[in-house]
Amino acid sequence: MGLVGCCRTPARTAAAFLRQKTLIQAGNGNIYARNFGVSARRFDEYRPATSQMPKLSDIGGRTLFNSDHDMFRESVRKFFEQEVKPYHGQWEKDGQVSREVWLKAGEQGLLGVNTPAEHGGIGGDWLDASIVLEEQGYSNCTGPGYAMHSDIVMPYISHFGTPEQIERLIPDMTAGKKIGALAMTEPGAGSDLQGVRTTAVKDGDDYILNGSKVFITNGYMCDVVIVVAITNPSAKSPAHGISLFLVEEGMPGFRKGQKLQKMGMKAQDTAELFFEDVRLPKSALLGKENGGFYQLMQELPQERLLIAIMSMANCEWAFEETRDYLLNRKAFGKTLSNLQTIQHRLAAMKTELVVNRAFTDQCIELHNQGKLDGGMASMCKYWITDLQNRITYEAVQLHGGWGYMWEYPVCRAYVDAKVQTIYGGSNEIMRELIARQIVSKK
Repeated sequence: MGLVGCCRTPARTAAAFLRQKTLIQAGNGNIYARNFGVSARRFDEYRPATSQMPKLSDIGGRTLFNSDHDMFRESVRKFFEQEVKPYHGQWEKDGQVSREVWLKAGEQGLLGVNTPAEHGGIGGDWLDASIVLEEQGYSNCTGPGYAMHSDIVMPYISHFGTPEQIERLIPDMTAGKKIGALAMTEPGAGSDLQGVRTTAVKDGDDYILNGSKVFITNGYMCDVVIVVAITNPSAKSPAHGISLFLVEEGMPGFRKGQKLQKMGMKAQDTAELFFEDVRLPKSALLGKENGGFYQLMQELPQERLLIAIMSMANCEWAFEETRDYLLNRKAFGKTLSNLQTIQHRLAAMKTELVVNRAFTDQCIELHNQGKLDGGMASMCKYWITDLQNRITYEAVQLHGGWGYMWEYPVCRAYVDAKVQTIYGGSNEIMRELIARQIVSKK
């Protein structure tokens, strides 16, 4: 099994090499040759369905994955257990995670997993990237904005960036030395791109950027942010006059607001960003001028799928957390799990989860094959995030008064779940997009 190829710059960490060496060594000669990005499976390997596993989050099930994936998942789970969970409570008070946990994630090869190795990423496929997303969902720790960084921002740069932009940014982002953000939402424009008011006006070979963005994930800690701005106000529609720009920390006129105080996801830094006469060289343009709308439409299905993936994993975590509580909590002289009404509620929860796990895995596999369309991604995002809100509500209810206490993880899961139905395109917008596809005559 060959190691992934070198990237263009020595800034690349050895994480990818270490990860593949682990797979080689752990297999004791039994693992078929596999480079990241190529899904191989042992011929005699049996993979039980989620419903057949002792716990929904157990490693070793689901035909989507193989033993190589299991070993990687074990290392990712260990990372969240050791490097994230013990510190998450303090990060919630701070309103942000530490820089150190970004660097450690880079050292472990957990950033830029699906970014090509020749660009300075890890060079894995979407199954590898999904494991990192799922394990964060299973950890119930929403603070590190790895998904925004690795699976939203880095793909934009990898897909649309110039060789210079890719070489300058991707290796450091893979190493966790530079944190990425995407600035699309404005005070008056959310899911509707036609409401964007931030402008980038040509001045010779430069652009002058003015405007503000709000609710920006990783906004307070970001080193590079992709900004959506109007470059052609005379276009047939505002959306068709949009371009994307790379704005970096330290540029004159670029200012970060205070960390926003949110209902949930308290450890994830979210901020308002301000741009006042920011002079951007032509080299800051990401992709084609006025081509931003098409770039956004190309990348949005992955963003919506990753939200669903993390939500689905957190649903399964919430179920197992609740089951463990009910197996030990006593009332009326016996454990709550012995009450028929409780058993029936658990049965309904698990059935919903198993059915929706199958749908989510189908979407993951389709995306790994490059066949997931926007309509199906919207269905997955809308349905699974609604499910997450129902499951976490039920988890809190079944915990009784303790479920309302912040010290109990299900309480945090409940408030963290709400925003999943809002960002990445609200679920109302998702239903609108699905409906348009249904009634379209094309």
